[in-house]
Amino acid sequence: MLEKLFSIKANGSSIKSEVIGGFTTFLTMAYIIFVNPSILSETGMDYGAVFVATCLAAAIGCLIMGFWANYPVALAPGMGLNAFFTYTVVFSMGYTWQTALGAVFFSGCIFFLLSAFRVREWIIKSIPPTLRLAIAAGIGAFLALIGLQNANIIVANDATMVALGELGEPSVLLAAAGFFLIIGLVARGVQGAALISILAVTFIAWLTGLVDYNGIVSAPPSLAPTFLQMDLAAAFDLGMLSVIFAFLFVDLFDTSGTLLAVAQKAGLAKADGHMPRLNKALMADSTATVAGSMLGTSTTTSYIESAAGVASGGKTGLAAVVVGILFLLAMFFAPLAGMIPAYATAGAIIYVAVLMLFTLKDVKWDDITEAAPVAVVLLMTPLTFSIADGIALGFISYVVVKLLGGKYSDLTPSVVLLGALFIAKFIWLG
Repeated sequence: MLEKLFSIKANGSSIKSEVIGGFTTFLTMAYIIFVNPSILSETGMDYGAVFVATCLAAAIGCLIMGFWANYPVALAPGMGLNAFFTYTVVFSMGYTWQTALGAVFFSGCIFFLLSAFRVREWIIKSIPPTLRLAIAAGIGAFLALIGLQNANIIVANDATMVALGELGEPSVLLAAAGFFLIIGLVARGVQGAALISILAVTFIAWLTGLVDYNGIVSAPPSLAPTFLQMDLAAAFDLGMLSVIFAFLFVDLFDTSGTLLAVAQKAGLAKADGHMPRLNKALMADSTATVAGSMLGTSTTTSYIESAAGVASGGKTGLAAVVVGILFLLAMFFAPLAGMIPAYATAGAIIYVAVLMLFTLKDVKWDDITEAAPVAVVLLMTPLTFSIADGIALGFISYVVVKLLGGKYSDLTPSVVLLGALFIAKFIWLG
């Protein structure tokens, strides 16, 4: 039955290799189980409900990806997108978390339609690689700021806006130790470094009396506080268009890049770059996003950590199914999740930021018309505390510098149109 579903032998794999690959992928991305509720609960969402929604959305995405698309790619609520949900849409723009969930729902529906009608390829090809690199790096810088704030390493200051925190505070020391532990473990090739770090910091915090012991295993918390709570009517507000676009845009490129990278590593991509069942994989991602918004979590996306599972032997959808089953089992560890303080997850957030900043190595720094837009996105995303504004300013600056630099051939009609729309948005909507 498994051979018929996943073509395991045809892909040069075995059931044992697929299971090991699935476990490896889960260990490398399981930190999201703790990080996502920590970030989204700041909006007023129930922590336990978000914890369950995170596990369920991830499981749904993995199972659809595995059974339908037969790709060894795991999904879960995305880092960066959850930060955008909380700190930009809710905190900065003043929308309710219910409205933000509505925006996630609509972005998932649009993504599904774009995938179904094969519009995605046109969009991807029409956006300059430079802006794709810039967006990933900008989100990385944004996550770094959030992680440093959660660790109290960076604090607010009336005179200078930000300042260095009290480095002798236990929370600061533990957060820094967690980050360095992750880096050390990753450098040594240890799988699940972020998860190990989060659990180790929490354990030390418990030993020193900084957190209370709540148990390890219990029945999953109620999903009722967030289930079907998205406000679709409020998400139709004109001001939400840029939010929906930002959710869609980031997920679109994040998913496309991840699928391409993992498929190439697994040997699923053809010599000409063609990927079989790509539309199914994209629709699995968008379906998981829609389902996640209904359950009560931010955008669900494909995880690049899946490459670790592929390297361990996972080459088919069975590996993704294994990850999905493990996410379902993780729902029974809610007491442990409730014990984990923000500074325990700060190291993992900063670590993800480091990974996203790797994209800067591919920027053409010797071309000022390429470097300047990247710098704009990299600086403005964290400084405006908004991924949406960072993307918008990046598009505007790209169009302007290319026009002034006389490099008209680098501009596509879609990029010029988006740049004009973003200018209009800042003028009339702020």
